[in-house]
Amino acid sequence: MVLTPSKPLRMWGVTDSPSADLYVPMIAVIEDIIDETPDTKTFRLRFEDDEYAQSFSWEPGQFVEVTVFGAGEAPIGFASDPAEKRFFELTVVARGKVTKAMHAMQKGDRLGIRGPLGNCWPLEAMKGMDIVIISGGCGLAPLRPAILHILRNRGDYGDFWLLYGARTPADRDYKYDLEKWAKRDDMHLLQTVDVADENWTETVGVVTVLLEKIKVNPENAVALTCGPPVMIKFSTIELLDMGFSEDRIVTSQERYMKCGVGKCGHCCVNHVYLCTEGPVFTYAQLRALPEFRL
Repeated sequence: MVLTPSKPLRMWGVTDSPSADLYVPMIAVIEDIIDETPDTKTFRLRFEDDEYAQSFSWEPGQFVEVTVFGAGEAPIGFASDPAEKRFFELTVVARGKVTKAMHAMQKGDRLGIRGPLGNCWPLEAMKGMDIVIISGGCGLAPLRPAILHILRNRGDYGDFWLLYGARTPADRDYKYDLEKWAKRDDMHLLQTVDVADENWTETVGVVTVLLEKIKVNPENAVALTCGPPVMIKFSTIELLDMGFSEDRIVTSQERYMKCGVGKCGHCCVNHVYLCTEGPVFTYAQLRALPEFRL
């Protein structure tokens, strides 16, 4: 079975609404801010327009363009459960002008939102298969909606392995989720850090060492990866060595996004606009682009 990342039936949350415009951001209010790590925050948002909010929908793997007025715009992936209609969450690392400005905002402040944009993780095609999710650092954010979907529909999928790596225990995102997931008996959570503290009892090392501990049949399994480029590269090499086919290794290239609508050319590789055709691709699709390198 060949997996192909999914295009949602509606690329925009409310294409039937006169308010839904490719270039016009809708106003969202910050309802809550969660400190994840010293440089990462999760923003819980709701749209000011209640009618728009009710019809807004998205799929795991998609992203939005966030406008911080006076600072600029940045692409950020959804990080919450798509079944939650009251709000949505974005997890943001303070790295550039826009994200640093976003970190300075408070509850009640307003942002502009364009989207949802892009395609999504092939969760429908993955039904009945074993799932291996490999993530490093802030790469857990674009995968969290897929994880929550799988756990909410646990009977639709086979064995579920989540492998997560971070620099230190304190640098792990969603510690509250990780604590709950570690207690579940219907999934396998393996964690590793580069530098341990005195309380760390799990693996120390790069996330790929965790692949040695999993038990899956590659012929009935799919791997989703997101994280630093070096992690994705070596995870892919290890998965191929384990027997995973190129179309069963799926990754998000969200880091290449800029305008999100195929206009600026920032993400164009061999005439393929990664923002409109992706950000989710199989390794087979990426390998078919001569200019692309993991």
